[in-house]
Amino acid sequence: MDNRNCYHCGDPCDDDTILFQDKAFCCNGCKTVYEIFDSNDLKYYYDLQSAAGSTPKLLPGKFDFLENTEIAEQLIEFNDGKHQIINLFIPTIHCSSCIWVLENLHKLAPGVVQSQVDFPQKTVRVSFDATVISLKEIAELLAKIGYEPTISLADSDIKKNRDDKKIIYQLGVAGFGFGNIMFLSFPEYFDVNEYWLEQYKFLFRWLMFAFSVPVVFYAGKDYLISAYKGIRSRFLNIDVPIALGILVLFLRSTLEISFNWGSGFFDSLSGLIFFLLLGKYFQKRTYSFLSFERDYKSYFPVAVTRILQDGKEEVAQVNDVKKGDRLLIRHGELIPVDGVLKGGAAEIDYSFVTGEARPVHVELGGKIFAGGKQLGGPFEMVADKKVSQSYLTQLWSHSVFGENSDSKFKSLTDSIGKRFTYAVLTIAMIASLYWMFTDPEKVWNVFTAVLIIACPCAIALAAPFTLGNMLRIFGRKKFYLKDVSVIEKMAGINTAIFDKTGTLTTRKHDQILYEGSQLTTEEKSLLKSTLRASNHPLSRSLYNLLKEHNILSLDQYEEFIGQGLYGSKGDANIKIGAASFVDNCNKNYPGTAEVHLSTNAEYKGRFVLESQYRHGISQLMSELTKELDVAVLSGDHDGERKRLEALLPGLTPMYFDQSPEDKLFFVKELQDSGKRVMMVGDGLNDAGALAQSDVGIALAEDINVFSPACDGILDASKFKYLSSYLHASKKAMGIIRLSFVLSLLYNLVGLYFAVTGQLQPVIAAILMPLSSISIVAFTTVTTNWIGRKIR
Repeated sequence: MDNRNCYHCGDPCDDDTILFQDKAFCCNGCKTVYEIFDSNDLKYYYDLQSAAGSTPKLLPGKFDFLENTEIAEQLIEFNDGKHQIINLFIPTIHCSSCIWVLENLHKLAPGVVQSQVDFPQKTVRVSFDATVISLKEIAELLAKIGYEPTISLADSDIKKNRDDKKIIYQLGVAGFGFGNIMFLSFPEYFDVNEYWLEQYKFLFRWLMFAFSVPVVFYAGKDYLISAYKGIRSRFLNIDVPIALGILVLFLRSTLEISFNWGSGFFDSLSGLIFFLLLGKYFQKRTYSFLSFERDYKSYFPVAVTRILQDGKEEVAQVNDVKKGDRLLIRHGELIPVDGVLKGGAAEIDYSFVTGEARPVHVELGGKIFAGGKQLGGPFEMVADKKVSQSYLTQLWSHSVFGENSDSKFKSLTDSIGKRFTYAVLTIAMIASLYWMFTDPEKVWNVFTAVLIIACPCAIALAAPFTLGNMLRIFGRKKFYLKDVSVIEKMAGINTAIFDKTGTLTTRKHDQILYEGSQLTTEEKSLLKSTLRASNHPLSRSLYNLLKEHNILSLDQYEEFIGQGLYGSKGDANIKIGAASFVDNCNKNYPGTAEVHLSTNAEYKGRFVLESQYRHGISQLMSELTKELDVAVLSGDHDGERKRLEALLPGLTPMYFDQSPEDKLFFVKELQDSGKRVMMVGDGLNDAGALAQSDVGIALAEDINVFSPACDGILDASKFKYLSSYLHASKKAMGIIRLSFVLSLLYNLVGLYFAVTGQLQPVIAAILMPLSSISIVAFTTVTTNWIGRKIR
């Protein structure tokens, strides 16, 4: 046996080693990729990182649907008849080598003009000449070199998110204006009396005005618009006093330079807007690379094979499938619609829909539901419904998916905005009236000083910088939240609901027990060799147990879909599978995942696959039950009840055989009784409950592969630390409240001097950004201190 690893992908070569140019390859696919790179002078790919590639798995005809003009038009971002641009999701991107080869596609295909990788998004944006190379050929090329693109139905509904680019442009404009205005203000700061500076003083002031116009009316327009909408809706949000502060600073500064009263406060104005935008960008950047609003479109293919009345096959858009259409579903494909099996054998994995890990065998005439994945060979089905009416998509027709969760939650910042605004305006008016009768010359200074010093900039920055930094810290700990409001909601949670399959249990490590007669070395080798030819999940799990045994060249192998496997070598034969399939087996244990086996018609025993519970769940649940009500909801049977009772705190409620609708309504009933609920699940069957709950957390073995609609994605390796994230959320809210107190104390002291006429607007404008900077520094230091304590 050759123990060398593949030069391209790094997998063990075993007995199938292929030698080429003194290098070992595990298969012809990896050898072909190496030859492609070698012939195109791209071998530097392997210098960046050894064994950086992945084994290519291109199924013939997989990308034929891209030849359909209607489908291609929905996927392509730009098309002028010749030049086209497509953005493709490549889930296997993982290192610098991947980036290098994908950005050198033009060397592999002459029609490719340019390709650019977005590593966090795992996408490659390809510009190509459609007269030289087609979209299908690009997809096939990527698949051949081990970077097969994932194209789903959601990709055909392209939504260009301009918000991220917009805030970058706004931040750039604010930063450019702020820097130039500060530079032009230096002579005023140091009271330079040089003749040539004095001569150009008015020019400098009007240049500052010119730089401030785009800062106010482009970079700061969102605050002005938000304040206007709030006033129009008769709601004084936190942006109203911010907008007032911006406008007062701008108008006062414009009047000062117009009448030569002074240089104005353009530097403070631009600095204020710059820091506000910096906080907003900071929190956006923290979670921008994850998708939290996934629905069925994210998992369904763009196209499906439809069989016409004359028996011919055509590629059709999934959205065009109608009731009565005959569809061909191949091995490994996702079933897009509900229907009835009309030909072939269906062995379907419904784990993401029902939560049940065991594959389901369907007989001819049996019902098939959307969202299942075919594990066996190809079969034909007749659609019962359209895609939008299938069992799976019924989850997304529920009203909970049409609601904006933020509309049900009023943030801590907004809750004080109305009172703060009323207070500031009242104080400014009363102080102005007082000085109007006492000393009219001070009225304007007092009014503007009050609005400037009382501008809630520090309050407005406290929440985004605190929560934004917590998002960054959580992300570093592999806990990714949708937005900052989720942290506020987590701090108020008093009930936690957990799914079982895939959440409390792990899909990666099933515990396999053998019960029966001892197998000889020859029987184990025959068993391993028979399992080797099958792709069934149970077969792969058993095969991994027999790594140390030899591989035999079988004389006969046959797989009976839904029943089991048969293999023979010489006079020995073996059967592996269901109790009804294995010779002389009269044993069956409902509610367990089991594989029976017999050799030479003699029953030997069975393998029992038990769920492996995640490490540390007992400690986690004990910590949570001290502060929260905890319950378990599962779509699986109750065969694991006793094991769960031993792991969980006493009297923990457990509910089994729960449908997706049952889970959703269970959460809703708790909320109706006044509970604030956190739901933790992993599959599409949990999507309704995750969306209905106050905080929905999706547990994921791979955060970039799957997650239903949720508020947060938690890496499965960090599941046992969930309670520490909840504690950190509460501490973060405490920091914000303390920041509010410090900011209000500052405002009260400043208001005293402003109201009494002892504070000039220029001093107020200097103190205002200093207070903001101090609050940002305080929140950053304290949240980092909390982050160091999170496990």
